Order: sequence, then C-alpha cells, then structure tokens
Amino acid sequence: MSKSLPPSSPDTPMTTESEPLLPILNNGGSSRRNVMKGVGLTLGLAAFGKAISPLATIPDNVSVDEFLQQHYKELTDDDKQEILARLESEAKEDYGADVSITDHRPIPGVKFGYAINLSKCNGNGKCVEACHKENNHDRSTGESYIRVLEMDKGSMDMEAGNTTYDHTVPQDDKFYMPVQCQQCDNPPCVTVCPVEATWKEEDGIVVVDYNWCIGCRYCEAACPYHARRFNWEEPTIPAEEVNPEQSYLSNRIRPQGVMEKCHFCLHRTREGRLPACLEACPTGARVFGDLNDPESDIVWLLKNKRVFLLKEELGTQPSFFYFFDS
Repeated sequence: MSKSLPPSSPDTPMTTESEPLLPILNNGGSSRRNVMKGVGLTLGLAAFGKAISPLATIPDNVSVDEFLQQHYKELTDDDKQEILARLESEAKEDYGADVSITDHRPIPGVKFGYAINLSKCNGNGKCVEACHKENNHDRSTGESYIRVLEMDKGSMDMEAGNTTYDHTVPQDDKFYMPVQCQQCDNPPCVTVCPVEATWKEEDGIVVVDYNWCIGCRYCEAACPYHARRFNWEEPTIPAEEVNPEQSYLSNRIRPQGVMEKCHFCLHRTREGRLPACLEACPTGARVFGDLNDPESDIVWLLKNKRVFLLKEELGTQPSFFYFFDS
C-alpha cells in the first residue's frame, strides 16, 4: 500500500493571497514560485496548500537558488553548465564521489521502444538489480524502476501478481512479467503535473526535472503502471557504489521529496548504448531499439510476433511491448 503525505498541522504554512508561498519577489520570467502560485489559484488555495504540505517551505537541503531555478527547458546552455557543475560539487560533498553529470539530448529522428519476450523471462530479477545499481538508487530501500510480477499462467490479473517471491524460479505454473515505465505517447502522469516538472521528449522518453518537481505525487496517482517512485528519505549510497556516469534528466542522485521514474537509461541510450537492464538479462528476453528504423530488431518483432500492450484499453499508447515466441 502506498504511503500518503503526513496531514497538515497548525504549524504548517499555507499559501494565501496575502502570504505567498515564498516571501521572495521574482524579477520576471517563469519561476517555480509563479507557476505554483498560478496553480494554487486554479485549484483553490486551500486545496493546493494541502496538496503540497509539508513541502510549502524550502527543504533544508535545497538552496533558494535551486528552488527558484527556471524550468529545465527554459535554461540557456550557460545556465545548464553552471547547474551541472553545482550538482557535481554537491555529489562530491554529500557522497564523497567524483561524478560527471551531462545534459544528454535526444538523437534527432529516433523514437525509442522496448519489448520483453515473456516466453524467455524466468523471473531471475537481474534487471531489477541492474537498474538499482545503474541509476544510483537508495541502497537502504533496494529501490528499482522495475517490478517483476510472478503471475499464474493463463491469467493477466496484475493485482494478483507477486513481486516479493523468494523461491527458486521459474515455477512451472507461473510466468514472469517485468513492469516499468511504458513511456506512453499519451502519458497521464504528464497531464496531471501541476508545475510541468515532467514531459515527453522527442525520442519518446518521459523525463522528470528533479529540481522542478514539488513532490505532490499527482503523477504517481495518475500512472496506471505503478511506474513512479517517491523519495521519502535522503538517498544513502556508499561512495564506492555511486555510478559516476550521470545525466541531469536520468540517473543523477535524486534529492529527498521528489518523484522519479525509468528513463530508458537515456545517459546510455542517447550515446548509442543499451539500457542496463537489457545488458544484465541472462535469458535474452529484452529487446530495445529505434521504432523509426525499419531495420531495427524491435520493428522486426512488432511485425512478426504476437505483441500486446499493457492496459491498452486506457489509451495511454505505450512505447513498451510484450510478446511471446509462439
């Protein structure tokens, strides 16, 4: 069962017309403060204040400059370089690790897609482990962007799927279905975000600006695939386990109080490499590629295999596919 935000208390500051969220004037442009104030007026001040409580004040680990940073898509190249340098410095200070954080942009003309062969997946969980390490997840929780559901053969009842099995796999009467972000073409998580902290990029990847996210968790509630994660605690990662190859919109260490999700390892795939989960799969169940390339493996299987979409009836139009050998 998902946790809920703690109830607001009498001491929790609320947004009102006479008492703005932050007592800081903005000298123009689209700041987080202006966006949040506008959304508050749209939703109703009391409802919006309750929705973001206890995030109505700047967290101790976030500077005013970081909190009021312009939207990622509005930043100049110089702005981005300053922010990346600051984040690298913070990683060194907080985790004792030397990291390189890059701004990986989409490859022109490429539309990424992913597919899993359910005839080959045996539930070994190596993809989950690889995601955990590659994406600098909190070590104490064992978090990952991937869940592997152990399902009864002949059933597609995901609610009955077991993600905490610890017995030998595969079981004869079961099949295994990994679930992660489906990178939808019609993503409900993007639609509900009140501050536009998440969006779909040109190559099909839905991303999150962790510096812009206010942690309201609307996107988590809207996602029908349970693909969003919320950082309840400050992540703990030993310096020697930090993956130093990072990107602003993917696997840099996320701060407490923000949402995160699978991003198709864009720090790898936008460099022409494969997702970490695919490379770790020992059964060859995973296929990744460019949906715009008629010669790609994923286009071939979409034309030649019995393919289905998860929860197709919802109209999310996933870029994630499942298929069987027969």
